[in-house]
Amino acid sequence: MEQQRLDAFQVIADPSRRQILYLLSKDSLTINALAENFDMSRPAVSKHIKVLDNAGFISIQDVGRERYCSLKQDGFNELNKWLEYYDSFWERKLKNLGALLNERNKK
Repeated sequence: MEQQRLDAFQVIADPSRRQILYLLSKDSLTINALAENFDMSRPAVSKHIKVLDNAGFISIQDVGRERYCSLKQDGFNELNKWLEYYDSFWERKLKNLGALLNERNKK
């Protein structure tokens, strides 16, 4: 049974996955080192890591007997594109409001 791929917002909706991303923003960590930060089983942490990996937020590299997780930009691109759209949307709205207020002040 193939796991359905989550979109970027579904991926970051989980607080544990957001915490994993935060921890990885400071340094690459092994799966065991990540698991030490959570009050859940290592297999549960591994499931979160798999979701993050499948969505392109992290990469996993085998180094000897350890598996290191690092942040990867791909997953963040979808979030960034969405945020940029709404940044532009609100910027246009505020410029229009500013122009309207300036026009009213001139009258």
